[in-house]
This record gives sequence, structure tokens and C-alpha cells, in this order.
Amino acid sequence: ATLNLTINNNTTSSWPNATACDSYTWAANGITYTNSGAYTYATTNANGCDSTATLNLTINNNTSTSATETACDSYTWVANGTTYTSSGTYTNTSTNAAGCTLTETLNLTINNSTTSSWPNATACDSYTWAANGVTYTSSGVYTFATTNASGCDSTATLNLTINNNTSTSA
Repeated sequence: ATLNLTINNNTTSSWPNATACDSYTWAANGITYTNSGAYTYATTNANGCDSTATLNLTINNNTSTSATETACDSYTWVANGTTYTSSGTYTNTSTNAAGCTLTETLNLTINNSTTSSWPNATACDSYTWAANGVTYTSSGVYTFATTNASGCDSTATLNLTINNNTSTSA
């Protein structure tokens, strides 16, 4: 009698190391993993023997940040180099150090500087400007720089004419 013997072997395989952002679905078993680790999958190979696959998985995470800023007139956001001149919520998407998505949100309030011109003023000998409390004795254009209620620059301008009293003696 002749014995024809076939020996089938168990198989072991290592998948290439995998890196993913937030989750990874392993094609060998269809399972989605959200944590880094070494995973094994045991099944039966085509010959009916044990087959074990191993996956070394690194999960990196997407990240997000949020910032609230207030500025006068304009604001240049470092995240994207864009200059904004109006209030609003802005989003920038880029890649973090792990190679995953970084979503940055900017909650921005823009306050504006103000400029005002006082009515032309004419006075005899001297004039005390209510804006700054300074008394002027000569004609000219004067400016007063301060901060408005929003914390931004405020510049007032006064056009002043000083007429001097005259006296005559006979």
C-alpha cells in the first residue's frame, strides 16, 4: 500500500506596521481600532490550519484649538497669515505634528479707531479745549490722541482762531 501524505502547516503573518489618524480599519478582520497597540487575528487558512496575523498599529489623533482675540482695526492671524478687518469666527485647517488634521478656530472681535473734527473755534486771547483741558493762546490746528471706549485710538482735531483783544490809548 502506498501512503500519499500531505502535511499542511499553520501560518503566521505580520502585516506592515500601520499608522492612522483617529481610527484604522484592519482589512484582515474588518475591525476598526481607535487605540495604538499590537493586535492579532486568528482564523483558518485555505488548508484548514490555524492562521494568525499580527498588526502593530499606531493611532495619532486629529487636534483642534480655539482662541478668542480682540483687536483694534485689524488682526493678522498667525495660523494662516490672513489679516481680518471685521469681527467673526474663522477656521483654519492644517496638519499637526503627528501628520493628522489640526483645526484652529478664531473668535475675533474687531473694534475700530475713531477720528473726530471739532467745529472750528474762534476765541479772544485764549481758548480751553474741552477734549483735553489745554488752554491755547495762538491760532492753529491741534490734535488730541486718546483711547476710545473700545480701547482703540481716538484722534480729535481742532481748527482754532485766536483773536487778540486790542487796546488803544489817546
